[in-house]
Amino acid sequence: MKKIIYAGMCADFLHHGHINLIEQASSYGDVIIGLLTDEAVASYKNPPLLKYEHRKRVLESIEVVKKVVPQTTLDYVPNLRELKPDYVIHTSNWSTGIQKTTRERVIEVLKEWGGELIEILYTDGISSAQFRDEKIKEGITPHDRRAKLKRLIELKPIVRVLEAHNGLSGLIVEQTKSDYGEFDAIWESSLTDSASKGKPDTEIVDFTSRIQTIEQILEVTTKPLIVDGDTGGPADHFAYMVKRLERFGVSAVIIEDKVFPKQNSLLEGITHIQEDSKKFCQKIEIGKRAQITNDFMIVARVESLIAGKSIADALERARMYIASGADGIMIHSKKVDPKEILEFCGKYKKLEYKVPLVAVPTSYNSITEGELKTAGVSVVIYANHLLRGSYAAMQQVAQTILMYRRSKEVYDLCSPVEDLFKVVGK
Repeated sequence: MKKIIYAGMCADFLHHGHINLIEQASSYGDVIIGLLTDEAVASYKNPPLLKYEHRKRVLESIEVVKKVVPQTTLDYVPNLRELKPDYVIHTSNWSTGIQKTTRERVIEVLKEWGGELIEILYTDGISSAQFRDEKIKEGITPHDRRAKLKRLIELKPIVRVLEAHNGLSGLIVEQTKSDYGEFDAIWESSLTDSASKGKPDTEIVDFTSRIQTIEQILEVTTKPLIVDGDTGGPADHFAYMVKRLERFGVSAVIIEDKVFPKQNSLLEGITHIQEDSKKFCQKIEIGKRAQITNDFMIVARVESLIAGKSIADALERARMYIASGADGIMIHSKKVDPKEILEFCGKYKKLEYKVPLVAVPTSYNSITEGELKTAGVSVVIYANHLLRGSYAAMQQVAQTILMYRRSKEVYDLCSPVEDLFKVVGK
């Protein structure tokens, strides 16, 4: 009786490294591929470009592959306990980084029935990640970018979004990666766009100027873009905004239920006036009628807690906005304690009909993504942190140059010029 060999893989782009592993596995016995599902891949990196069904068909066409089974998590253990393979085969590059714990669990569970881990030499110079990076360098069409956000929300436990206010900050969001993951999408913030132009966040920056910023970010990035649409302006203006953003490849616009012109929600000592809920519903409906594709999302931002109203009011508004066609609900709070946000989330979960929930933990920043996910949040937006971080750094550099009447003392505070060349190209 032939021995059973188990190999887990993503195989987004099948290359000779995969073939080498499969061929070596077949020399030990019958090869079963544990193919990571789209959800499993998305749990630790961006979703695969090819869907599970397409990747499965490619692998099943390989003669020595006896069977392809879904591996629904990064953890091999559930499949291993069910199949009890004699060997697990993997390349030698998973003893560090995010897969280190996975490797340790594989070794431990194989002991239960005397199985063994076989590690083969990693095929240098080729990987699915390299293919993906090359594809990213080629750019992305508006259609492909626009559709990515909905897929991310469907596949990932929580979608992580970071603010950008120009092309350079967009590149930082695009390129920042670590063993802990990366950012899934970009937030084009009204506050940081206005502030970077030296103007207040009161919808004083007109939409044409905002579009210039949006185009700067779209031109140099590939991640989905969510635009802060403020109040959306008059309803007929909002229809125009939707059409223009959708055409550019923006994935979503978030509009808040406040009276135009709005004041920033984090400002203290002012009265935040909400729009009549029925009028806001009409604006959502007009926006939905204006869009052409099903990919574009209109998210309703509920400002009840900002305006000092009750959670019950926020929930009722959320119900109305969902009924009017909103593709998502953003709940906002300026309290440091996340208690009221968590209370809203708990009650929102009980609604008969729900759409993805968005949170912006700027004030209540002690809460973790894991806690938000458990509460039912689908998207977390870090809404203004790149501009705030750069503002603090620029102030320090300016003060230091004034103090010493030269720039030597700020040398270590500044990135080398070569770093800028790397990020924007020579």
